[in-house]
Amino acid sequence: MTAAFVENGQASDGRAWDYLLQTWRELDVPEGWRAEIDEGQIVLVPPPHAHHNGIAARVQRRLYATLPEDLEIYQTLGIHIAPLGKLYVPDLVVMPTELIAAADPETSDPMDASEALLVVEITSRGNAREDRTKKYRAYARAGVPMYLLIDRFDTRGPMVTLFTEPNEDGTFKHTDAVPFGKPLTVPSPFDVQLPTGEFPGAS
Repeated sequence: MTAAFVENGQASDGRAWDYLLQTWRELDVPEGWRAEIDEGQIVLVPPPHAHHNGIAARVQRRLYATLPEDLEIYQTLGIHIAPLGKLYVPDLVVMPTELIAAADPETSDPMDASEALLVVEITSRGNAREDRTKKYRAYARAGVPMYLLIDRFDTRGPMVTLFTEPNEDGTFKHTDAVPFGKPLTVPSPFDVQLPTGEFPGAS
């Protein structure tokens, strides 16, 4: 669902971006929904399936077991991909706590995606392609060190993929993919294994 748009999708233009961001700030988004900016449009994302939320909770709990004190996990944090004029609200994002503490309390401006240590996206049936392509490229361009894609609708069956070592061309150098049921290691500073067999929907 689109809430607002900029003609010809010129979201990277300064005035267009300012308009979109101001509109995004002022949106009264229904509870459980998320508003994102992509290709010059503000898109409303509906609440996810219960399995989606269950997976996010499992990942968050496991990450907390080894999370350094100077980091925190956020569920509804908007992050801005500056080179592309995009704003996403990942299922989970790990950021330094000092950056969140320093944010202006009078605004709801997004954080810079380049400051994130880990971004987690869990596909829904309607947005799986965006998570696999658009967001993959955007997070790589932003320099996000780790992008964890939990794809319940992969044609090979449910898969968990960790992309690391981002390139400026919008790709990641390293990919580690496992099917649901096999553990996946998330490296330093987390140094934790995700027990994907515990994810809702895993056989």
